[in-house]
Amino acid sequence: MSREPNTRLKLLVQAVGLSPAQLARELRVLAAEHGRSLSFDRSTVQRWLDGTQPRPPAPALLLECLSRRMGRPVTPQEAGLTRTPAVAVDPAWEAAPLRKLSQLTGAELDPTRQMLLGTDGFSLAALGMPGLITSSSVPGPPASARPDASRSGLMRVDRMSGMTLLFHAAAEKYGGQPVRAALAAFLAHEAIPALYSPACEHSRSALSAAAQLTLLLGNMSADSGHDRVAQHYYQIAARFAVDADDSATLAITLRTMATHAHELGHHTQAVLYLSEQAVSHASAAPPAVQAYTQAQLAVLQAYYDPHAALDSLARSEHLHARANGPPGPFTAYPASALCYQRGQTLSILADRSGAVNALKTSLHLRTPDEHRAAVLTRARLAETHLSIGHLERALDQWQAFLTAYPTLHSTRAARHLHTLQKQLQPYQHHHTARQLLAQAHLLGPQP
Repeated sequence: MSREPNTRLKLLVQAVGLSPAQLARELRVLAAEHGRSLSFDRSTVQRWLDGTQPRPPAPALLLECLSRRMGRPVTPQEAGLTRTPAVAVDPAWEAAPLRKLSQLTGAELDPTRQMLLGTDGFSLAALGMPGLITSSSVPGPPASARPDASRSGLMRVDRMSGMTLLFHAAAEKYGGQPVRAALAAFLAHEAIPALYSPACEHSRSALSAAAQLTLLLGNMSADSGHDRVAQHYYQIAARFAVDADDSATLAITLRTMATHAHELGHHTQAVLYLSEQAVSHASAAPPAVQAYTQAQLAVLQAYYDPHAALDSLARSEHLHARANGPPGPFTAYPASALCYQRGQTLSILADRSGAVNALKTSLHLRTPDEHRAAVLTRARLAETHLSIGHLERALDQWQAFLTAYPTLHSTRAARHLHTLQKQLQPYQHHHTARQLLAQAHLLGPQP
């Protein structure tokens, strides 16, 4: 049977200046970014142009590749792709955030649609922010036109804030995946109805609380390996923060987006710009929030300007010394986390001895409530020790990591397990390394 050529896809491919062979090569590279090995070639792309429908995950990879080339999100309809593997969520920042959150949490709680979440990969094109986010002051109507919640509404806001602390603590103890559905349910059944209710509608405190809960759900999605879904939640959280005139939560959200991109190996100018915007929006926030954003800016600047990175790190440490906010994920910045960022920055600057010392201090300062962070810090310390030839010290940290690994359900931890297996392969004749490789193999597949 003859097929109708996909003219829309052909025009897009021509617009970005790629031949079928070049597009196939870029798709293979993109697939590798997401841990996949796919055998796209010129003939594969040509079949799609001739009208054959790409099979998952090809549609998502095609859209991301074209989006990166175009510098903006490309929709499935624009590319002539009638079947895509993800839940239909508007990728634009400008999409109504409450409606978008309802769509996503509904899919999280529906077994028939849940499997469709997270099948799209991370999108660099989605990092581009609209003017209402990038302006130096968060725009909005005059304060008199932004009523706060009524008495009953404030009670609902108080519940939302209390649940933020509980969900954050649970994710730190168990990882994001086991807690994600519970938070999605709370948002769907409690937070979203609250935002629609007259008691909370347009309330700044309700919107801020919703922004923080949504940001936590984004973190849990990222920790579950659902990176594109996490990006959707981050966008929603940022929009809620803008509508709430909450520059501190907006700064934290933008910083989190930059951190997420960096953890996936992206440190482009767009990611650096996110960090810069986070610092800008944090300028009037408490010192803890300012320190939090400056520390991540230092990490990204380390790829471009070592002196600027060290200056930002020094500012972060100075601000942290002045911080005295109450405990909480949006009010405090633990010294252990700041030391971890110092370790990351120094590692990028090739000061691995300094990075080891910073990570050791971070690990020493981790509290029992920072279980997940401590496990990930051990893995990073092991990798840094090995990079400077400290095999025995690395093996000690890897052993502690493997002992704690089964207590977490975290994609970040799984990535470190994958790194362990790759890094210790050359040392498999070493008795302890061989034992650790065997233990790691029981916990997860070989890389």
